[in-house]
Amino acid sequence: MMTKLLTRMLGMAAIGWAAAPLHAESLTLASPDGKIIVTVTDDGGQATYAVSFEGGQVIAPSKLGMIFAEHHGFDRGLTIAGSARASSDTTWEQPWGERRLVRDQHNELAVTFAPDAGPARQITVRFRAFDTGIGFRYELPEQAALRGDMNIVEELTQFGVGEKTTMWYTPSDEFNRYEYVTRTGPAGTVDDAHTPATFRNEAGIHFSIHEAALVDYSSMSLGALRAGNFEARLRNWSGGPKVKTAAPFKSPWRTIQVAREAVGLINSDIILNLNEPNKLGDVSWVEPGKYVGIWWAMHINEKTWGSGPIHGATTAETKRYIDFAAEHGFAGVLVEGWNIGWDGDWFNNGDLFRFTEPMPDYDLAELGRYAQSKGVRLIGHHETSANIANYESQMEAAFDLMQTNGVRAVKTGYVADAGDVVRVDENGIRRNEWHDSQFMVGHHLRVVEAAAKRRIAINAHEPVKDTGLRRTYPNWMTREGARGMEFNAWGTPPNPPSHEAMLAFTRMLAGPMDFTPGIFDLRPNERPPVHADGPRGDPSNRPQTTLAKQLALYVVLYSPLQMAADLPENYEARMDAFQFIKDVEADWEESIALVGEVGEYVAFARQGRKSKEWFLGAVTDENERELSVSLAFLEKGKRYRAQIYRDGPDAHWDTNPYAMVIEEKAVTGGEAFAVRLAASGGVAVRFIPEG
Repeated sequence: MMTKLLTRMLGMAAIGWAAAPLHAESLTLASPDGKIIVTVTDDGGQATYAVSFEGGQVIAPSKLGMIFAEHHGFDRGLTIAGSARASSDTTWEQPWGERRLVRDQHNELAVTFAPDAGPARQITVRFRAFDTGIGFRYELPEQAALRGDMNIVEELTQFGVGEKTTMWYTPSDEFNRYEYVTRTGPAGTVDDAHTPATFRNEAGIHFSIHEAALVDYSSMSLGALRAGNFEARLRNWSGGPKVKTAAPFKSPWRTIQVAREAVGLINSDIILNLNEPNKLGDVSWVEPGKYVGIWWAMHINEKTWGSGPIHGATTAETKRYIDFAAEHGFAGVLVEGWNIGWDGDWFNNGDLFRFTEPMPDYDLAELGRYAQSKGVRLIGHHETSANIANYESQMEAAFDLMQTNGVRAVKTGYVADAGDVVRVDENGIRRNEWHDSQFMVGHHLRVVEAAAKRRIAINAHEPVKDTGLRRTYPNWMTREGARGMEFNAWGTPPNPPSHEAMLAFTRMLAGPMDFTPGIFDLRPNERPPVHADGPRGDPSNRPQTTLAKQLALYVVLYSPLQMAADLPENYEARMDAFQFIKDVEADWEESIALVGEVGEYVAFARQGRKSKEWFLGAVTDENERELSVSLAFLEKGKRYRAQIYRDGPDAHWDTNPYAMVIEEKAVTGGEAFAVRLAASGGVAVRFIPEG
């Protein structure tokens, strides 16, 4: 093989473009169970791959390659110059997560391509096949022909999904970043999409396209080349290339999760397995848990972020939340609007924010002391308006201040239109970047690393999307990156009844989301205003769910930092329902998606890591439905006491959202469990073993 490669490379340096080889080489890689096959070829001088599942096509033959600004690229005249194979079957432990033990079983094929013209050079595409899908990445070794800056102008990766394949996605080139209602349509009608994007082809095979281990690279979205064929679209630097790099480098993994049934996509660990292991060492200080906070009150105009007569982040109001958290067993209290910067046009002027200067009516030191005396911790908040220059100039001091006051988690925010991130370049010139650019990918890692030095976890809002880096940096616990609960306060329109069942099969495939569930006042904008300057929003903006569905979301939508988002008084008015939020855990020994269809309904079972008790959550769209769920996740034949919170017989998200039945009954592991869901309803169950 080495002699063949050397001969080919010497020939490339001496001749011009040669004709494609008469006999193309083709290599295949199978998943451990043999159901998924990846085929890699150099037919016609093109590097291509294809994916099949159980004999049916998933990805048609699709191009691979890369083009650089100052160097010869890898786009045509390519031949397979070598390959190597490997297999692995290991199990590793998460410090927190959907499941404690994760199995990484895969087969690997590394294919090296070399062009037939220009200077001698080569690139390797490494494929890994799991039973639930595949991943592949580009690896560019250091070599004489590719020295110096390697500015990537195009990544040529394509995904031939099929024109008539059903696609669930959000658009990628809009002002509101990732925060759109998921759209559904034939892939052939879609122009651009964020990932994860989810698909079901005409043969009924489900698959999802995303990426893993996004480090020092631009985020990938999908851009239509032609109907049903997408290309990896990388976000460019302001006035520059897509990616600034140098050899040697490795791209993020491009991932394709595959399953016959839709829930098979959820039960895959590919994204985590394609990330590097924990780099932080001992992370026992990273603490999953539930929290409350001064947050929803501002969204429904009960309080304000800025100073004034109904300012939310006051010392007295924060102590009220701390007392509530301590009484009911919550670990943290989030406070937004605590620092200087919220007065004035903060949305368009991130220079206003001061991250070490509290408002005059907010005594941070006293509140940090008071919270810890009650067994609770403050959760910090850093809203930046995406002005990175301003934030990074204060970031180290800001995290020092948080650490001094006992803060173990900080929520960061980047509220700004997409493309309006503020960067100041080396010449002092103000530039604008995208939220999913290489610059912002680097910024988020700088934040996570700075926080880790102070034993602080991060919950990023308006983030770059999740690609599994929580494995490498376990203090990057959760993030937003989709339409959250706040859209039900002012979204016009609010999140539709299908939203949560859709998230489970789309956004949530990337990783945890701080959705902020648990709203008990389901008509918040029908409250009378509390101040003349703060009228309520449009009454049509409201959670389009039943109360039981709000409880079910604690099981369905995973986050290791899970918020009880409503006001304390709304929970105190419904303590019977609130009991489930108090009981449910935020860290899991095991998680299983049981049944579901994309955007229609989904049911999850999760086992608490501390209690070892199982919890069940199921939600549906606007359609009432009955499900029969197997209790096979429970110990077979063992008796359990099921505490059930379900929709009442006449419950309906619009006309009767509070109708709920709370009951207990005995069940046996392995039997069927009947579940009735009202329109946009849900059910939440806690299983307590007997004996």
